[in-house]
Amino acid sequence: MMRTVMTVAMLGFAVAANAQSTEVAFGTGQQDTSLPVEVSADTLSVSQNDGSALFTGNVVIGQGEMRLSAPRVLVFYTEGQSGVERLEATGGVTLVNGDQAAEADTAEYEVNRGTIRMLGNVLLTQGANTLVSDSMDVDLENGTALMNGRVRTVFQSGDN
Repeated sequence: MMRTVMTVAMLGFAVAANAQSTEVAFGTGQQDTSLPVEVSADTLSVSQNDGSALFTGNVVIGQGEMRLSAPRVLVFYTEGQSGVERLEATGGVTLVNGDQAAEADTAEYEVNRGTIRMLGNVLLTQGANTLVSDSMDVDLENGTALMNGRVRTVFQSGDN
């Protein structure tokens, strides 16, 4: 939380939003969620019991233009293990799509739905502007995000 408060304070002109949720554009537009999901990590542990795989250490997940990174990502495969159903990232997550980036404590990517839910100390950066909230729901197919909880923002004027 301190990182978020300091970031907002350092960026200057702060505006507190009284809304409990705010919808914003996110990414470069529509994300093709049918593209392959690529994962790289330092280690991999597979569980045949529940059809999951645990990637740890410098985990980077890529799908098209989107990149998600975290120290730990648990992957759940579809029945029959023919594809990825869900990814749970923990330990501090960064999501980058185009020139926009978001940070949070955790994230869950529902691959078939094309949605990502980021939770805990969410910080969204769009150019020089920032938004802070408790959680953020990203709809990759529509290129939008819904900021939930107490939403705070910083707008940079055209003179800065």
